[in-house]
Amino acid sequence: MQDLGKTQFITLTPENIVPDVNDVKSVLATVYEALTEKGYNPVNQIVGYIMSGDPTYITSHNNARSLIMKVERDELVEELLIEYIASNQWD
Repeated sequence: MQDLGKTQFITLTPENIVPDVNDVKSVLATVYEALTEKGYNPVNQIVGYIMSGDPTYITSHNNARSLIMKVERDELVEELLIEYIASNQWD
């Protein structure tokens, strides 16, 4: 049993640091990268997840599935639309 009277330490490495779920852009970037690494078409998979809500569209590689499930799907759509509008200079 651990001695709880002493200070506990953890070591963070890049593999176990996950982006803040409040930063939808970094969540999407992490998920996109994980899907690409596993050989999936990330656009098709993310659209499938947004449309259906089925988390199996997203790989569990690099914790992508649990990460994207922490963000509301409407927030994902909102962020994608904001970036699309900005990239087409509509505003």
